[in-house]
Amino acid sequence: MDFADLIVLLSGIGGIGFISWFFFGKKAASNAVEAGNAITIQVSGGYTPATIQLQKGKKTAISFHRTDPSSCLEEVIIADFKIRKFLPLNERVDIELNPNKTGTFQFSCGMNMFHGKIIVK
Repeated sequence: MDFADLIVLLSGIGGIGFISWFFFGKKAASNAVEAGNAITIQVSGGYTPATIQLQKGKKTAISFHRTDPSSCLEEVIIADFKIRKFLPLNERVDIELNPNKTGTFQFSCGMNMFHGKIIVK
């Protein structure tokens, strides 16, 4: 094995390591938005913000405002809280949550193509 083969081998191993880290490494939840007493989630090509943070035992009003005409986004499902709501186009739909346990809870569109998270601390 000469020097050129060694460089190619090390570059390949480094590339595999970088790709593994980039795609499969743990992603930080630094983009979570603290909700307070109320928060509005824009529904347009997904959910913005997609991750919200709530306080355990504190009642919070979550308002979904759908501006995307896609039929996929016309419903929101928060399975852990047994919530399924229709989201009419260009209208706000309020959901009141009072979480009594900590954890991360998923919400999604009716077709399970778009997702968001509720982090309860």
